[in-house]
Amino acid sequence: MKATIASNIDALRDDYIAAVTRLVAIPSVYQEDDSGKPFGKPIDDCLDETLKLCHDLGFAIYKDHKGYYGYAEIGDGEQMIGVLGHLDVVPTGDMSAWHSDPFSPEIRDGRLYGRGTQDDKGPALAAIYAVKALIDSGVVLNKRIRFIFGTDEETLWRCIDRYLAKEEVPSCGFTPDSAFPLIHAEKMLIQSWLHGPGDDLLSLDCGGALNAVPELAKYEGPLWDELAAKLDELGYDFTAEDAEVTVFGKAAHSAASDTKGVNAIARLCLALSRIGVTHPVIKFVAEQVGEDANAKEIFGPLEDVSGRLTFNVAQLELSEQASKLGIDIRVPVSFEKNDFDNDIQAVAEQYGLRYEEFDVLPSLYMPAESPVIQTLMKAYQEISGDMDSEPMTSGGATYARAIPNCVAYGAIFPGRDKVEHMPNEYLIIDDMLKAMNVYANAIYQLQGVEL
Repeated sequence: MKATIASNIDALRDDYIAAVTRLVAIPSVYQEDDSGKPFGKPIDDCLDETLKLCHDLGFAIYKDHKGYYGYAEIGDGEQMIGVLGHLDVVPTGDMSAWHSDPFSPEIRDGRLYGRGTQDDKGPALAAIYAVKALIDSGVVLNKRIRFIFGTDEETLWRCIDRYLAKEEVPSCGFTPDSAFPLIHAEKMLIQSWLHGPGDDLLSLDCGGALNAVPELAKYEGPLWDELAAKLDELGYDFTAEDAEVTVFGKAAHSAASDTKGVNAIARLCLALSRIGVTHPVIKFVAEQVGEDANAKEIFGPLEDVSGRLTFNVAQLELSEQASKLGIDIRVPVSFEKNDFDNDIQAVAEQYGLRYEEFDVLPSLYMPAESPVIQTLMKAYQEISGDMDSEPMTSGGATYARAIPNCVAYGAIFPGRDKVEHMPNEYLIIDDMLKAMNVYANAIYQLQGVEL
């Protein structure tokens, strides 16, 4: 049976690439527009296109009448396996860093490039085509398989909140939105704002998505030549021309801000502080965070089985009227939220800043001995031949937190780069076909698990 399924997956290769290309070509970035759609017309268009694709593959489909979510279902049985993916993507960031149009997918050297290829359109479609291969192989499903499509994952999860309020909750599931073999512990996510005073002379508007390390930060004003000299002294990457200074960092997902990212906003604040700028927000970043993405000055060395606390300075707005700093924090699973709140608020108050919570997602921990994890691990090992990998922990926040008995499962294999939220995001086509085999094997084996 595995050989038949693998053969059917190979036969679906071109269809899969075409489907990913269709979805990635839709710039499904959150926006407020006059379309009447909750997260903007492009995201709604992507949901419609995804549901049409699933209908053409033989799935029953449903779209929330307000456009918050949709799902596609196939199979029979009282119990349901949920596969949770999202169709929204983060902004493109610095367009000059892209080698091709992020919304005109392009294949180069066996990789399909474009925003959303890895996070999360490519993996979500890999799971869909895995089930298509199962059906084509004659497998009769004794549990329903429901693909739940979120549209607000990169911001506030309003889509999944509405789904849970209105719809049937799966008995178990996975989200193809991380890495293999699987993630059984995810840190708590806390996103917040620090509000402060304005400034008559200093104007800044830096950063993008809260869950992405900012790759550039710009300053324009009378201090530009002094700032450029300090940046040069610090050894930071920057350009300076016509009273404008652009500081360059390295984009990464906030969860990896301490290992893969270089924060351009933090570097700009450090340099501004060292040339005498004393605005409270600038001082807070320079003195309490700097280039330490673990923020040990504020919290101490917080670390447990899920890793270290990470602290990403993601946005900075400063005008004559007010200032606002956007931060994204991933808190290790064994620590309490109250401890975090007390620490950050106390430090903010020292600088005259007001703390405002924006979004919180609780941590996830699922024992490695659970039947679902054991089944998923076995399915991965049988296809990959990787018998040494163990269930992992992550700072990422996935839909696995949304339902019981759910984990993040693929689609990136060990040793491969995770390039979500980065310029030149891509998927490796052969790896996605391999992931389809893993997903097909997992869903086939979950049919026999008592939930």
